Amino acid sequence: MATRVLQRVGKGLKHTTNGLHTNGQVSVVVRSLSGERDSWLKSLFVRKVDPRKDAHSHLLAKKEDNNLYKIQFHNVKPEFPFLYMNNFYLCVCVCVCVLSEDVLPSIHADPEYPCELVGTWNTWYGEQDQAVHLWRYRGGYPALTEVMNKLRQNKVFMDYRNERGKMLLSRRNQLLLEFSFWNEPVPRSGPNIYELRSYQLRPGTMIEWGNYWARAIEIRQQNQEAVGGFFSQIGRLYTVHHLWAYKDLLSREDTRNAAWQRDGWDEVVYYTVPLIQHMESRIMIPMKTSPMQ
Repeated sequence: MATRVLQRVGKGLKHTTNGLHTNGQVSVVVRSLSGERDSWLKSLFVRKVDPRKDAHSHLLAKKEDNNLYKIQFHNVKPEFPFLYMNNFYLCVCVCVCVLSEDVLPSIHADPEYPCELVGTWNTWYGEQDQAVHLWRYRGGYPALTEVMNKLRQNKVFMDYRNERGKMLLSRRNQLLLEFSFWNEPVPRSGPNIYELRSYQLRPGTMIEWGNYWARAIEIRQQNQEAVGGFFSQIGRLYTVHHLWAYKDLLSREDTRNAAWQRDGWDEVVYYTVPLIQHMESRIMIPMKTSPMQ
């Protein structure tokens, strides 16, 4: 209604302009009223934002420790085939994983390096010919910097890295923090399969995701399948990784179906799905030297 009134006023002024021959003065008035009209209309649709007082990383991450995680994805050239052993529970990528099994555990065991190998896997279902490594740096970014500086001086590691580079198509990594309401990932006895579910969230929805999953994780811990939950800080942002452990694919199906019988799970799914832009699932087999079996 206000728009129609302003339009009539504008037309009336233009008509008067033709009669009085004062084009310059009236045109200024018309532009002024038009600007006021736009400003008034915009004010109806402007959403007032309540600014947050802290970053979502401070609100969602654990405060009692200072752990930083790094996840690595290494895509192996297809001419290096996968070797299946131990009734298909162990899948070792020839050359790349042999090198990894020699070098990575030695770094993990060295007290001079403030880092731990949380787990190392090969992808069974999902993106093929891919190795996944998860590291923990106790002490946060200073620990990460210390490890990187020491590795540059480590001839064994640098030789390993050069050989590894010849066998890879691509690689990428992310630096992660762990959600405060998830358990810290610890070594597990096997055999297990692991599922890494990765979610690309809409920017600005991380806190909302955390609020729902802080309740949901209680539903999904009854079978001890929850291993760790992380969100990205550097790399592809607004990415969430949930890591789960199951005895086999049938156990995974039974466990996930059972969640729907518990109060609250359907509500979590209903409200969190709209927050997701993209999601991906990997079924992974641990390498024989992985702390998680």
